[in-house]
Amino acid sequence: MTTEALHKLHITRPFVPFYLRLGDGQKLPVEHPEMLAYSPKSRLATVWFNDGSFELVDLLLVTGLEVIPNGRKLKRR
Repeated sequence: MTTEALHKLHITRPFVPFYLRLGDGQKLPVEHPEMLAYSPKSRLATVWFNDGSFELVDLLLVTGLEVIPNGRKLKRR
């Protein structure tokens, strides 16, 4: 997964919710564009959740991006 692919999906308008799929099987939901932050030249991203918690993610551990079908309500992990 490249940061370019993440950036392209992140800036899509209208925004489409998606998961960051990790190598260990976790799926981290990105429900809104403001729930994800990263620097284009960095390996780290921050994903925030509705309960106010967040997770730091090494982008080298992201194995894929998965669009949420029909934009259904997401559940954390």
